[in-house]
Amino acid sequence: MFTFLLIVSLTTVRAELVCRLWRRSELPMFSKDGDITIGGIFAFHDNPIDVNHPFKSLPEETKCKILNFRELQNAQTMIFAIEEINNRTDILPGVTLGFKIYDSCRDVRLAIKSAMALVSGPDGRLINDDSCIKPLTVPAIIGQSSSSPLIGIATSLGPFNLPVISHGASCACLSNKKLFPTFFRTIPSDYYQSRVLVQLVKHFGWTWVGAIRSDNDYGNYGMSTFEEIAQQEGVCIEYSEAIYKSYPRERYLKVVDIIKKSTSKVIIAFVSFNDLEILLREMFLQNVTGFQWIGTDSWISAKNPSILEYYKIMSGAIGTTVSNAFIPGLKNFLLNVRPSDTPANTGMTEYWEFLFSCSTTKQNQTTRLPPCTGSENLSGLDNQYTDLSNIGKANNVYKATYAVAYSLHNLLACNTKDLNKTCSKNFKIEPLQLLQYLKTVNFTTGNGENFYFDENGDPAARVKTYDLINWQLSKDGMVEFVTFGAYYAFLSEGQQFVINYDSIVWTGADNKVPKSVCSDSCHPGTRKAAQKGRPICCYDCIPCAEGEISNTTDSPNCLMCYEEYKSNKQKDQCILKDIEFLSFEEKMGILMVTLSVLGASLTMSVALIFYMNRDTPIVKANNSELSFLLLFSLTLCFLCSLTFIDWTKIKWIVWKKNIIIYKLKRKGTFYIIIFL
Repeated sequence: MFTFLLIVSLTTVRAELVCRLWRRSELPMFSKDGDITIGGIFAFHDNPIDVNHPFKSLPEETKCKILNFRELQNAQTMIFAIEEINNRTDILPGVTLGFKIYDSCRDVRLAIKSAMALVSGPDGRLINDDSCIKPLTVPAIIGQSSSSPLIGIATSLGPFNLPVISHGASCACLSNKKLFPTFFRTIPSDYYQSRVLVQLVKHFGWTWVGAIRSDNDYGNYGMSTFEEIAQQEGVCIEYSEAIYKSYPRERYLKVVDIIKKSTSKVIIAFVSFNDLEILLREMFLQNVTGFQWIGTDSWISAKNPSILEYYKIMSGAIGTTVSNAFIPGLKNFLLNVRPSDTPANTGMTEYWEFLFSCSTTKQNQTTRLPPCTGSENLSGLDNQYTDLSNIGKANNVYKATYAVAYSLHNLLACNTKDLNKTCSKNFKIEPLQLLQYLKTVNFTTGNGENFYFDENGDPAARVKTYDLINWQLSKDGMVEFVTFGAYYAFLSEGQQFVINYDSIVWTGADNKVPKSVCSDSCHPGTRKAAQKGRPICCYDCIPCAEGEISNTTDSPNCLMCYEEYKSNKQKDQCILKDIEFLSFEEKMGILMVTLSVLGASLTMSVALIFYMNRDTPIVKANNSELSFLLLFSLTLCFLCSLTFIDWTKIKWIVWKKNIIIYKLKRKGTFYIIIFL
């Protein structure tokens, strides 16, 4: 009986284990059918609206706010690239690419939800009722510019071996192939951006800086790399503070207070503009100005509507951004996009209604906007969508789309050499197969750039370049992002920066390079002495001791001169010691010579008398030999004092017969005549 009940129970449980979706997936923002469909995830909105979670029923649908026009441009660039590929005969001949593009709202949960929608499809139909296994609807996913949502996507899709190619997720952590084996990107890792920022800071002589970062993967990993490299290069960080859009106002006020009390005049900001804008608002209210801001590509070129308001604080800001490019035909494509009321392709509708303050649907009681006339035109607008002055990330989307297309081209063994251009019609592509071809893809874009991935899924080293951007105010009072130079990673050290210094506008009224050091440089003749309890950039300058020198700026120690040398007055050079003799011109010298000659003369006179009377008994009784020796020694003793006289000032003139004439070098002319 028990066995029978167990079998019935297992049968019932098995019948209930039918794989069903709990709810229908949301429709994509943009979609188009094709033989092969490529997935896309972009942050069309910047912030999700918080919803209630009653824990007794399914939560409400998450909604988003704040339209992101730059991401719309990126998504349309992906569509443009796919349309361009479909119209070409040298890539995937006879194969049509489609797309499904979802909104992540720059949120981790929605990004993962969009990824699952791309994997599962929009409906709940399965192969059979016994298994959740079904083929993936897309072979690859392009997009998602933020690192944290991208980490969620790459982690979730890793078990499916589904390639994910990002155009903007630059966190250095994503280069770890053990954690993210299916991740690729067309933007350089923040490891390189951090190195560029350190070298930029060092290039302008700033060794004492403050640091602000977003409290997420992008900010924390990027600032960690910056601090590590800065320490190696001798750049000190006075403070390092984290901010995030959901933090309370008290946290931002604390950061503003730290900035006001700081002595550094340069601020490194590894943040997203959403986080930075809240901080700028507080600084604007407190009129905190006079700081040189250094930014990353996440905000330095962001044309935000409120950017003019904060220019007073951010004037002269400089930073790095992804190198600009030109994509033929893209501008016309972007300006000719129109909204659609077709389900799963309504992504342009909300933007259109916002831009032209009209409704694309029929007038009803829920809206007060007038209906759109159909004559609206995007060409007359000036915003991030229509601005093509800096489309570095759009170019990255363009390259990512072509990377997938060329990988599919190689995977399907397409033949484009013969007149009969064909590809394999087996469109049941396994993501793992495409993954292997992506690792080896190598192609040249329409603007002549050769592109391929390295072993970490990052762009190759020789395409890791950055433009240097400067915030300036135009004649009509608008903020401009002026490119004043570039950084080329493939060039030798010391030549990687190409900068036009005359085109830079600095913060401050004098428009000079701001000075930001903890201690002024120690000049030659002094050495650095670290201040106890402070970073190595803070030090005192101590003069070198006697006999020591330092001949370089900021010398850590003084060098001892050789024994025959001494330090000069400035203590920056060793000079030969002066050999001093008693001068014949001095009174002491004259007295010594006189006494020495007199003593020697007397001694020699006594010796002469002894010699003349050498046969007398008294001389013999005093041991004449010993007496002569003593008198000779005494003569030498008197004469040895003459060796302390500087005889170099006496010039020999002539030696005639028994007369020697010397001329003394002094103010007057003084002759010494010796008769022999």
